[in-house]
Amino acid sequence: MKRTIILFVVIVLVLVSIAVWLLGTSGRFNFVDMFQFGVILVVVGFALFLGLKRVGSLKRGEPAEDELSRRILQKTAAISYYISLYMWVFMIYLKDRVTMDTEQLLGTGILAMAVTFGVVWLVISRRGIRNE
Repeated sequence: MKRTIILFVVIVLVLVSIAVWLLGTSGRFNFVDMFQFGVILVVVGFALFLGLKRVGSLKRGEPAEDELSRRILQKTAAISYYISLYMWVFMIYLKDRVTMDTEQLLGTGILAMAVTFGVVWLVISRRGIRNE
């Protein structure tokens, strides 16, 4: 239950941070800012989906984590780690060819890692884990 409450607190903190970011910006948004904003909303939506799923399983009296969900999470973390390594190599290669602030590049990379983790989790949880 504590993890679920912490998840919803983090979601609210991220949404408040986005609101402060939008209200504190006096200039126009460029493409990278709008793209990052959209990706942040997708990640928050994914976290909200997981939180609501966890609340539903708590109401049904199911355990918060079982062996299958732990294995899915472990497999997801391993695969998304390998993908993110190659993604960062590509972004370092891209840094020399595109004029982009270092902060924007790092923010885009971190958001891409979160999206990669979410996509890999969706694929593995739908496909299942084979006997290894």
